[in-house]
Amino acid sequence: MENLTTVISVQINRQDKELATGILSKLGLNMSTYINMAIKQLINKDGVPFDVVNPKPSKELSEAIQEGEDILSGKIKSKSYTNMYELMEDLKS
Repeated sequence: MENLTTVISVQINRQDKELATGILSKLGLNMSTYINMAIKQLINKDGVPFDVVNPKPSKELSEAIQEGEDILSGKIKSKSYTNMYELMEDLKS
């Protein structure tokens, strides 16, 4: 049986394409080879071959969110200001 090929066309963000192309180049691959690999994995796994999840915040962001929640709940006492001028004066001193 003859191995037939077909063409697909996708639209992606230009910067994403440039970043992906650079990574693939370092791996000795091109975009076409990678797309073929991804499709083969999709077929072999009978689904998306990686977790599709919401991105997790960085450790630093998670800590900042927790600190904000602690301030709001009263676990951490923090100084408050009624306007930005009070804040600016406090920062200057």
